[in-house]
Amino acid sequence: MAAVVWAAGTCWAQPSLPSAGPSATDTPDGLKNVGVTEHLDAQVPPELPFVDSGGKPVHLRDFFDGVRPVILTVNYSNCPMLCSLQLNGLFTGLQGVPWNIGQNYQMITVSMDPTETPARAERTKQKYLDLYGRPGAGGGWHVLTGRDEEIHRLTDAVGYRYAYDKQQKQYAHPAVVMILKPNGRVSRYLYGIEYDPQTLRLAMVEAAAGKIGSATDQVLLYCYHYDATRGRYAPAAMKLMQVGGLATVLAIVALLVVLWRIGAKHAEAKP
Repeated sequence: MAAVVWAAGTCWAQPSLPSAGPSATDTPDGLKNVGVTEHLDAQVPPELPFVDSGGKPVHLRDFFDGVRPVILTVNYSNCPMLCSLQLNGLFTGLQGVPWNIGQNYQMITVSMDPTETPARAERTKQKYLDLYGRPGAGGGWHVLTGRDEEIHRLTDAVGYRYAYDKQQKQYAHPAVVMILKPNGRVSRYLYGIEYDPQTLRLAMVEAAAGKIGSATDQVLLYCYHYDATRGRYAPAAMKLMQVGGLATVLAIVALLVVLWRIGAKHAEAKP
């Protein structure tokens, strides 16, 4: 899988195969230590302390309830462009998901800037809650600030690498959304600045292991698989054939039962 890095308005991809694109020597100097190393099933440190946008001290474990999946992003409020593009794309995608933040899933955004204040984080939170437009979402989206040590412990745990550019006075960082299981373990990485609603939905169903979503969602998840090259869930041909074959068999059985009942009624009606 390619590690896609969005930083300072540019996109650079580090492919898994050397022949597929730029090599490590082609990487801009400011991006050499920026990217994502996927740590699937890694445990987010639950004991890490932060401060929420209301000024309240919290720990990450406060948001892992064992039932609802969690969306995790790492951004900062004074980002000149990329964070806004990513959060705009994420909330646009979430508007297409029938579930509500705080009710069916939770969301954590941690600022990578240790100088960011809770008041500044709160202004960012209100901006995107207005965009999301669903009542009650504020209680389910936790925008956190903290010390550099705790921020790095979190990003190291999930394989998220970023760097501060002293000349530009801004952070170079990836654009990625991490889907966490209800116990705080990493389930899926979704890259880019646009997020397909079905991909978000299926990623959360997968992370929750059936604890959210309908029977239809479970069938969809069975019939689809995550395509890392496309960054979304795509149909799995073999599983679709299996489901289609099962549906055909059930339809034939149902038809035979109906025909048998009709024949039995006609037999009873004869003298």
